[in-house]
Amino acid sequence: LPIFHNADFISCEDNNRIFRYLVEQDGKIIFTGDELPGGLSQGRKVDLEGLCVIPAFADTHIHFSSFAYFNSGLDCRHVQDFDELAECLLSYIKDHHKEKVILGFGCSAHTVKEKRLPCREDLDRITSKPVMIVKYDGHAAVGNSALMEKLPASVLKDPGFEKETGWFFLNAFYQAVNHISKSVSLPAVFRNLMAGSDYLARRGIGLVHTVEGVGFPLDLDVDIARLAARGLPQAFRTYFQTMDVKKVLRRGMPCIGGCFATALDGCFGSEDAALSEPYANNPASRGTLFYSQNEVNDFVKDANRRGLQVAMHAIGDAAIDQALTAYEEALKDFPRTDHRHIIIHADLMDERAIERAAELGICIALQTPFLNWRQEPVEYLQHILGERMDRLIPLKSMLDKGLLIAGGSDAPCTLPDPIAAIHAACNHPKEDESVSVLDALKMHTSWSAKLSFDENKRGTLSVGKAADFVVLDKNPLNTPKEKIGDLNIKEVYFKGSVYSDDSSRSTLRFFIDSLLNTYPG
Repeated sequence: LPIFHNADFISCEDNNRIFRYLVEQDGKIIFTGDELPGGLSQGRKVDLEGLCVIPAFADTHIHFSSFAYFNSGLDCRHVQDFDELAECLLSYIKDHHKEKVILGFGCSAHTVKEKRLPCREDLDRITSKPVMIVKYDGHAAVGNSALMEKLPASVLKDPGFEKETGWFFLNAFYQAVNHISKSVSLPAVFRNLMAGSDYLARRGIGLVHTVEGVGFPLDLDVDIARLAARGLPQAFRTYFQTMDVKKVLRRGMPCIGGCFATALDGCFGSEDAALSEPYANNPASRGTLFYSQNEVNDFVKDANRRGLQVAMHAIGDAAIDQALTAYEEALKDFPRTDHRHIIIHADLMDERAIERAAELGICIALQTPFLNWRQEPVEYLQHILGERMDRLIPLKSMLDKGLLIAGGSDAPCTLPDPIAAIHAACNHPKEDESVSVLDALKMHTSWSAKLSFDENKRGTLSVGKAADFVVLDKNPLNTPKEKIGDLNIKEVYFKGSVYSDDSSRSTLRFFIDSLLNTYPG
């Protein structure tokens, strides 16, 4: 039996423990404590050299297939001006000349010297190959003229498409992305998923709450993601982004929701997050609610009656209120004591909204990287929100009212990096909304597991749970909160074995090889 010792083991249990020994057998933890029982003392000792061990991290909101695609493709977040964007794009096209449409990610007006987003004419000057670049927040995109020729008339006639600028917003954006996604080959999808899994593993992520469903024929992307997850080292929990409850029930899935079809509003970057009061920089706008209250109520009632866990995107306070009202009506219609329904993001919550969520037992899947986001800086948020900035992701207020909150990345919007997310939670721009280091750890381990009903299987270093853990170079509980972001991952273990991209994914590699041999195109 492997006996891990000579480390600070932080359990992340409700009553946190720090102990000296952890013993693993058949991928599960069979002992934790300070003194080894006699029957275990003869096992194989694994000396962790005075480091620190915590449970593997979780990401409670990630568009995994999309993240995997951009992780292996064209990421424009680093470019500093349009000339560099051109170099980046042309280099990618040269290396990927077989791709029918080039799909990139990450343009932001806040990170380039031009201080504006690229438009169709900018892309036309770079290339005549069809190109679409998704905005950093994942809710809009710009395309060149060659792309327009590839899209169906229904997309180009949608009110969300701006012909002059080449920008796609709201429903036009979702339709365009759905159409382009169909051009990605099945072997490429699986290769991307493997590379994306590697990325997550190297950052210590062992539990993934992924939202899928971006318009593949017959919702094939949802089924592909679920199939691939069987051969990846992480535990995946898949949320289908649809309001069609029957689709989820046919697949035997326990949860429904995410963004896209279950997004109640937009985002701050496009100034279409739904607000109860006008934007500070635009008194004529309060953003956009994508559905009526009755439409959301009907969806949540149906899903709740069928025993599904529901997750909905809501960023602005008006959208959060719409989500809470729908959950309230659904639970009056069909009471459930342990539904664990979720609001994703919940960026603007006042005290009353927090109290309502707590009374209803609503969970919050939030993203602390938004508090320190280069592509969407605090100065910009202050400009559009004004005094409401004081209510941005109020972590401590949520905890004080008893809300179950858990962290994630919303990747590809921000790159998955739990250590950076924990640092942000401990160093909130509004100091009295910061949380303790231990609570920030729990947000990304044990509380995340509770969000997907996994608390009996993973999330803490406890007997009977998966031996998935991360070895850090320092004990975060003994680290000043200002230095949490400097922590380094030394090793990652899944089921008691050190992570290796080759050995951990052998099952999926075998499947992919078989697929490619059968369908080489």
